[in-house]
Amino acid sequence: MSGNINGFSTEEDSRGSHEQICCLVDQGTRCTRLAGNACYSKRIQKTVQQRRLKLNLDITAHHIYICEIHKNMIQSVRAKRKRNNSDDDRVSLDLDSEFPEIDFFQMPVNTLRRYKRHYKLQTRPGLNKAQLADTVSRHFKTIPVIEKEALTFFIYMAKSNKSKFDQKVLDGFS
Repeated sequence: MSGNINGFSTEEDSRGSHEQICCLVDQGTRCTRLAGNACYSKRIQKTVQQRRLKLNLDITAHHIYICEIHKNMIQSVRAKRKRNNSDDDRVSLDLDSEFPEIDFFQMPVNTLRRYKRHYKLQTRPGLNKAQLADTVSRHFKTIPVIEKEALTFFIYMAKSNKSKFDQKVLDGFS
């Protein structure tokens, strides 16, 4: 039983062809790249609309799969998303812009899971890569860094050509 529900293909329809074209219209032109396994879901459509990307779903497409280029474009704007809940948050957002941002969305899932396990981050089970990257990114920004200590340690490690943390030497700095 194959069918079309609300303009989107059912799972059975999408299994047939492995060479589907991206379902998006980018700035008025239908994308001609091969679609991957990323879907243009309602949540992603909302993100695209909020970030004012010039992407639309082609109404003639019989699936909702998008190419890697559009997937990466959407992930990159999601990674830069900031929350503006209070005056205190706005101040910290200004400070965040002074420092380079790490793109956790580009890291392998295993690395994100190891980070989560190392810091014992509490999350609900079954997070996808984007949710995990968002959680790790938010946690990473909360880690305090004492600049003077970090620079002193970095200079010591660079001058002594060491690659591992030497606890005895660090105790000598205190």
